[in-house]
Parts: sequence; C-alpha cells; structure tokens
Amino acid sequence: MDLKEIQLNGFKSFADRTTIRFEDGVTCIVGPNGCGKSNVADAVRWVLGEKSAKNLRGSNMQDVIFGGTVDRKPQTSCEVSLVFDNTNHIFPEMPDDEVSMTRRLDRKGDSKYLINGQLSRQRDMVALFHTIGLGKEGYSIIGQGKVDELLSSKPEERRAIFEEATGIS
Repeated sequence: MDLKEIQLNGFKSFADRTTIRFEDGVTCIVGPNGCGKSNVADAVRWVLGEKSAKNLRGSNMQDVIFGGTVDRKPQTSCEVSLVFDNTNHIFPEMPDDEVSMTRRLDRKGDSKYLINGQLSRQRDMVALFHTIGLGKEGYSIIGQGKVDELLSSKPEERRAIFEEATGIS
C-alpha cells in the first residue's frame, strides 16, 4: 500500500489546510505532547469510516471540526483526504495513477464521502479500503492506550491479537 499523503482541513487541531507527505521510508509520526499526532491517527480512522465519536476521542461527531481558539473562529466544516499512489494498481478497478479518498462533515451533521472528487457512498469507499487490507478496526492504526493494553495482555490474548492483525486467525 502506498499512502502518498494525508490532507487535513479543519479537522480537530488542523484549522489550516495541512498536507503530510509520506516519502519513501517514513514509518511513523513523532513529536512532543500536544502537537497533534493522535489527531492524525484519528483523521485516518475517520476517513476509513469510523462512526463512533468516542473512538475519535469526542462526545459527538462534530467534535472533529476545529472548535476555534481565543484568536480564531471555529470552522464550519472539516475535510480529510487520503491520497494513494495507484501506479501499481493497488485499486484494480481504478484506472487513475493516484486515488484520493475524502470525507467531509459540516456542523449540521451532513457527511460526504468522495473518491477522486466524485460523490460516493461510504460502503463503496470502505470496500475499496478493504481491497488493500485497510479498515477502521485494523491494526495499522493503533490508538492511544492500545499499546499499553497490548503489552499488559496475557500471552494467549496477545497471540490472538497478532493472529488477527496478520490475517491468519
């Protein structure tokens, strides 16, 4: 899977349009506490189809929209796109060399899903993600507290987690 970039606009702490590019060899995002690392993981999980605000560390889904600061007004909507390199046809049904999967949400609760800028159904986008082994419950995204949970689990529980993550269970 070749994730080229994540584009965020108005999502949680990313009030301004922000693009995170993944060059060859990038395997993680690091930074000090409070810099937005978990918000990036939440953004990916959100585009993958997460419906639970709790799993995104919020009380309702509109909590993912930038809420404003003393110096800045709140955003009226947010948008996150995952852009994939498709030159190796990881999405066989998509002829484009680049595939963009986008989710938008406004304060009224209207949510839209787009594939390469075209309106799509959530289930169609989720099905495309499944073709490359991605999903909101996948172990490619490890949320806060999950590492500790994994490390403190019993050996048989840990084995089951690894078997599920590798697809052999």
